[in-house]
Amino acid sequence: MTTRHVPLALGLVLAVQGMASEARAADDGWRYQLTPYAWMAGVSGDVRPLAGAPTVSTSRSFGDVLDDLEGAFFLAGSARRDRWVLFGDLTWASLSHESTLAPGVAVQGKLRQRSLTAAAGYQVVSEPDHRLDLLAGARAWRIEAEVGVPALALGARDTERWVDPILAARLRSSWRPAWTTLLHADVGGFGVGADSTWQLVATGNYAVNETLYLSAGYRHLAVDRDEAGTRLDVAMSGPLLGATWRF
Repeated sequence: MTTRHVPLALGLVLAVQGMASEARAADDGWRYQLTPYAWMAGVSGDVRPLAGAPTVSTSRSFGDVLDDLEGAFFLAGSARRDRWVLFGDLTWASLSHESTLAPGVAVQGKLRQRSLTAAAGYQVVSEPDHRLDLLAGARAWRIEAEVGVPALALGARDTERWVDPILAARLRSSWRPAWTTLLHADVGGFGVGADSTWQLVATGNYAVNETLYLSAGYRHLAVDRDEAGTRLDVAMSGPLLGATWRF
């Protein structure tokens, strides 16, 4: 190599090193994603929303739930850096129902639920096509129940709040360039908040581009809690649709 070519070669080496450094910095930075989704869940189980009230067994399809639905909001998100991962999920729903106790006497009921899941973990498997995260965290619940008989000027209201510790695993698999799957499982409660709770989520995901993904799948969430005269032993399950923005 001639002397005049040394500066050019040195410049190319420095440029490549600079590009590699920038790529490593990008890889080492935080990556985020947000997923608003719709969960079309039915509900079944036993509920005693107020202390002293009778226990009610229910089995309602999503169509039945939709008739009573006043509003709902679901949002999941995650953040990653190297193999570390943070995960969160927010759910909110409000329902109301009216039935007849006697001719001219209506009973009105309202139920509002909120849950917030937060967990942190580590990617224990990092293969080109399969990545497994193990996480630990908590799910906080707030359930507000209200029953009223306007004609008799009677009513009762109660709010239950508790926090469940949870352990979770998330497996992401790539099958084709644009197709991936996600399997999520968690278990918790352990008598700290609820007696027990567990969840399974499975989705198939399609990459529209590098930042937008569309998802469809199924979710099942169960919780069993008996505390201070109230009882909640229900399972919520149904299909879900979502869109994920990655940045």
